[in-house]
Amino acid sequence: MTVPGRAEDAGPMGGPAFLRVTWVQPEDLVGHELRQAEEDGRDARVPAARWQAAGGPPAPVRAGASPTPRPDLRPLAEEVLAELAALPSPTSSEEPSAWPEIRTVTTGGPVGRSVRVGAGEASRLRAALHAAWLGRAAGCLLGKPVEKLPLHAIRELARSAGNWPLTTWFTERGVPEALLAAHPWNRRSAATSLAENIDGMPEDDDLNYPLLNLLLLQRHGRAFTTADVARLWLDELPAGRTFTAERIAYRNLLDGVEPPLTAVHRNPFREWIGALIRADVHGWTNPGDPRAAAEQAYRDAALTHTANGLYGAMFVAAALAAAATGAADVHRCLAEGLSVVPPRSRLARAVRLGIETARATPDFDAVADRLHAALGGYHWVHAVPNAALLAAALTHADGDFTRSICAAVSGGWDTDSNGATAGSLAGLLAGHPDRLPERWTAPLKNRLATSVPSFDGIGFDALADLTADLALQEAVRP
Repeated sequence: MTVPGRAEDAGPMGGPAFLRVTWVQPEDLVGHELRQAEEDGRDARVPAARWQAAGGPPAPVRAGASPTPRPDLRPLAEEVLAELAALPSPTSSEEPSAWPEIRTVTTGGPVGRSVRVGAGEASRLRAALHAAWLGRAAGCLLGKPVEKLPLHAIRELARSAGNWPLTTWFTERGVPEALLAAHPWNRRSAATSLAENIDGMPEDDDLNYPLLNLLLLQRHGRAFTTADVARLWLDELPAGRTFTAERIAYRNLLDGVEPPLTAVHRNPFREWIGALIRADVHGWTNPGDPRAAAEQAYRDAALTHTANGLYGAMFVAAALAAAATGAADVHRCLAEGLSVVPPRSRLARAVRLGIETARATPDFDAVADRLHAALGGYHWVHAVPNAALLAAALTHADGDFTRSICAAVSGGWDTDSNGATAGSLAGLLAGHPDRLPERWTAPLKNRLATSVPSFDGIGFDALADLTADLALQEAVRP
C-alpha cells in the first residue's frame, strides 16, 4: 500500500503554493467515517444528511479517486466527526476489538506449540525465511506499477503485452500509446518496477514495516507493548512514509493521544489494510504457534486499527506461523489463519468466500470478478476485500509461487500489498530461495532500499539471518 499525500496548486519557480497533506484534514475524513459507520451498522443518517446538505463530498471507493479539497467545510466536519464518534455500534459483539473478547470467540489452539529447533531445523528455517523475504519483495514489486488501477485496466495493459494470464513483470514494451494514456501506470512506481526498469528492490511501505518490526523485536523482545511500537515509530519512521490509518495514528501521537485511542480518534481508516501489511515478522518469528503470532500482531495493530483491521493482521500472522514449520500446506495455513479471527466478522466471512470461490472456479479471472461483485462497495485499501482476494489467490495457486503472486496482483485492489503477502507465504512454503523462479529473484539483486535507519541497501540473505535469530531465541530445543 503506497497512497501518497498530495501537493496542491503551483507556486513560484514551479513549486507548490502550499502543501496539503492528505488523510488528516477533517473535511477529508467525514466521507470515509460515514462509510465506516454504514459498514459497522451505526445509524448515521442524521449527520450524513447534514454533511450532504452542505455539499460535503462522499468517500471515494475506486482506486485513484480523490475528492476536491473543501477547507471551507472544516468547522462542520469537526462537528460531524464528533457526532459520528458518539454513535453506538451494534456489530461490536460479533467484531470485538479487545483481545480477551477476541480470544473468547475464536477457536485457535493454545500458545506453546512452537517448533522444536535443532541444528538442521535452524538451517531449514533460515532458508525458508530467505525465500519469504524474497517472495515478499517480488510480489510487492510486481504489484507496484498497477496499484490504484481498476481491474479492467490491469487486464488490458497485461494483455496488450502478451502477459495474460499474468506470468511475469509488467512492461511498457509493446503496449499501445493510447492504452498507456488511458490507463497510466502509478508514476512513482513505474520508474522502478516495470520489467525494463527494475534494479534492486525500491523502497515501499510493505517492506518498511517488516524492517521496523525487526527493530521492535530486537529492542523489546516478544513481550513488546503497543506503546513500544509507538515509541519506535516516533524514533525511526519518517512521518511522510505513513499513509491512511498509520498517518492518523502518528498525528494522534504527536497531539498527545495515547494508544489504544490512537486507533479510534478521528481514524476512519481503522479497518483498512495497514496492519495486515505489518504482520509478517510476527508470523515468521513464531513458527508453529499461530496463536502467539496473532497475539503479537494484535499488539502491533492496536496502535492503528480496530475490529476487521486487527483481524487482517492476525489472520496473516497466524497463517505464516503455520507455514514456518515447513509441515503445512497452504490450505492448512489459511485454516490456521481463520482460526484466530472472530468467525462471524465481515473479514472471516469474506475470507471464506474467497476460499470457497477459488475452490469452485477453475478460471481465476472469474474468481476475481465474483469477489469484486460481492465486495466492491468497500474502499480498495480496506482489509475485508483484500483479505478475501489474498485467500482466493493462495487457494487457487495451491502453493505455486508464480501463480500465487500473479493471482494476487491480477485480482486488483491493493495490488502491491496483496502481492507482497502472497509472496511471503508462498516463498515460506517453497522453503528455499533456490526454489523460487530466477526471473523473480535475480532483478532484486539482493538489495533493498529503505528509509528505515541502518537497513538501506541490506541484502535479503542478511534479513533472513536476523529474522531467524529472533525466531530461534525462544524456540523449544530438543
